[in-house]
Amino acid sequence: MEILQINRLVEKIHVELLPKLHIESVHPHEPIKVHHIPEPWILIGTGNYAAVIYHPDFPDVVVKIYAPGRDGFEEEVEVYKRLGKHPAFSELFYAKDGFLVLKRLHGTTIWDCIQLGIRVPPQVIKDIDEALDYARSCGLFPHDIHARNVMMDQGRGLVIDISDFLEEEYCSKWDSLKKAYYWIYLPLIYPVKLKVPLFLLNVIRKGYRFVSSLMKRLMGKG
Repeated sequence: MEILQINRLVEKIHVELLPKLHIESVHPHEPIKVHHIPEPWILIGTGNYAAVIYHPDFPDVVVKIYAPGRDGFEEEVEVYKRLGKHPAFSELFYAKDGFLVLKRLHGTTIWDCIQLGIRVPPQVIKDIDEALDYARSCGLFPHDIHARNVMMDQGRGLVIDISDFLEEEYCSKWDSLKKAYYWIYLPLIYPVKLKVPLFLLNVIRKGYRFVSSLMKRLMGKG
């Protein structure tokens, strides 16, 4: 992206977006609440820390804005600097005042693929594995890699959230997702394009979180 385009977009962010944007972090383990986004800005998605928005005049980039009171902005900037350019990750163009301008990644999250009955081929899982190995080679620690944080585009895998890659503590979410993929999804769901209802996905998500938290407490006591 050219510097002049970045400067134009940053000016629009400060003048048109930030003064009227209203987002709120209600709970650190739940997606933030978006109360208002001024036109013509469009919401792409939300995470536990930030909202991802884009402007129609700049379709190839997104703006990731951290909710008030949420930490992690500086850490995410550092992660993108270490990653540089890689086909499975976004790319950082600008970062200041609690927002980042990033290369836009197109595709469908694995979470949505499962819900909509869109087949996720093994190549997607392999691509994400290779991307996470690349991140490790950059001195990073892949963390919080779950079905909403990885995406498929034209049969290839992408990683869309790297905000916790500086946390050195081992995270089992990707390993657990891979096991579920190879043991359950690939043999049972993939062949028939079975749609998994949203309520069931949420039950599985919350159940996994509860079991993981319980295991951590038990191991801590041991």
